[in-house]
Amino acid sequence: MPRQDNTTPHTVDDTAAPQAIATAGPQEGASWRLRFNRLELSGAFGDLGTMLPIVIGMILINGLSPSTVFLTFGLFYLFAGLYYRLPIPVQPLKAVGAIAIAYPGEITEPVIGAAGVIFGAILLVLSYTGMVDRNAKLFSPAVVRGIQLTLGLIFQRKGIELIVHKNLFMSGVQGLGAGYPLNLCIGIGVFVLVLMLLNNARYPAALAALVVGIVLGLLCGGLGGQQISLGPTPIRLIHPTLAEVWTALIMLVLPQIPLTIGNACVGTADTCTTLFNGNPALPKAKAGKFAWSMGLINFPAGFFGAIPMCHGTGGLAAHYRFGARTGGAPVMIGLFFILFALVLGEFGFALLALIPQSVLGVLLVFAGLELCPLLRSLKTNEEYFVALLIAGIALVVPNMAWAFGIGIGMDLLIRRLKIRV
Repeated sequence: MPRQDNTTPHTVDDTAAPQAIATAGPQEGASWRLRFNRLELSGAFGDLGTMLPIVIGMILINGLSPSTVFLTFGLFYLFAGLYYRLPIPVQPLKAVGAIAIAYPGEITEPVIGAAGVIFGAILLVLSYTGMVDRNAKLFSPAVVRGIQLTLGLIFQRKGIELIVHKNLFMSGVQGLGAGYPLNLCIGIGVFVLVLMLLNNARYPAALAALVVGIVLGLLCGGLGGQQISLGPTPIRLIHPTLAEVWTALIMLVLPQIPLTIGNACVGTADTCTTLFNGNPALPKAKAGKFAWSMGLINFPAGFFGAIPMCHGTGGLAAHYRFGARTGGAPVMIGLFFILFALVLGEFGFALLALIPQSVLGVLLVFAGLELCPLLRSLKTNEEYFVALLIAGIALVVPNMAWAFGIGIGMDLLIRRLKIRV
């Protein structure tokens, strides 16, 4: 059995990947076998900062069933870990989540379910026709790094917003400390804790942050006197009308597809190559395969009103940052969510809602800090120009797909006309 390394490797760029793998420890690139240790467990929970704000918001605001949501996330995570053998993330669709939370009157449970069915069907067609892999050629290294930089900066911005938010809990429960910057104080303390434990194999950083968050949430009255029951919440088939299907297509699916191809397919494949260069499991981590697995899961899950799900560069960085190096991390978080959905149900959801916003914000900040340095692999001023242009536009416009489209166009123009910046 190889010696367990006590350090968590930092992000590496494409040019440095082989050297980094040689010194990073036995988890990275050495074997396709799944690992189930404390670092993998910590990495398994490392992406909750990305996932929980959207998921909790959609359950509370759009009236989704907690058991349906967490059961489908669990099954997808389990599949991803066993199939890809790498810490491939499962996340809610960002554009879908943002629009659903912003327009709860129009985006109801049937509309969200219909979006999952349509989204899954489109991705299956794109995967089986090979269109994803062919279109991946449009995403040059500069464009991919621009997408990764954009998500890294957005994660940091959103994380800081959660840390400085005046409310301690996303559920709206006031608890103790109302009128005081308790959320900010907890965030600063947890940030220091995570920073101190980043390279600690005995006390993994993400697990420590979540345990501290739940304990503090309980002490601060996050349950709010609620009567919480065990067992699954209702899981039911949905029956969307034609009008709801149309709303799903126009408001949710069309804004999401370009972002999914750029980030969840191409970006995730590129990040896998960067972080796991030489790993025997890497051949499966391709853009077309990621489209296939997203379509395979979302199509049936949508009929039960599940949140549409994807992979993603940010989630991969979050899992990796906190210790995940194999598919063992997705398998563990998948099993946790399945038990969570079927046994704990409403009580389990209440426990997750106990985690202070600032704790989730800290996890998001560190996930963002894992993505931004990938920009260092670019070599020319022209590549940096395209990547920074994408990030600049995406931070201003409401739809990141516009930034990706403009970036692709500018990249093609610069290369075709051999423009020097």
